[in-house]
Amino acid sequence: MKDDKLYLIHISECIDRIEQYVIGGQTEFLGSLLIQDAVMRNLQTLAESTQRLSDRLKDAHNEIDWRRIAGFRNVIVHDYLGVDIPRVWEIVERELPALKRVVKNMLEEV
Repeated sequence: MKDDKLYLIHISECIDRIEQYVIGGQTEFLGSLLIQDAVMRNLQTLAESTQRLSDRLKDAHNEIDWRRIAGFRNVIVHDYLGVDIPRVWEIVERELPALKRVVKNMLEEV
C-alpha cells in the first residue's frame, strides 16, 4: 500500500535522526535538554506515523507492540511533564533497534 510505504519511510527517517542525536551515548543524552527534546520530538512523530499504518500491515507484524507505541505517544503529548527521561533512554537503546529491523523488513514487503 502506497501510504504504508510513505509512513514506513517516515518512521525510518525518525529512527535515523534519533540514532544521530544519541551518538554521544547515555551521559550526553541525559545531560542535554537539546538532545532530549530532539529525541522526544522524533519519537512523537514516529509514533504518530505508526498509528497511520494499515491494520493489515501491523497485524502481520505483531512482534511490535503497536498499542504500546501509541500509548507512549500519548504520554509524550499529554503528560509531557511526567516523561521519565531515563526510561526514554531505555526505549532508544533497547527497543528502537528492534523497531528499526521490523520497519526495514516491512519496507521490503510493501
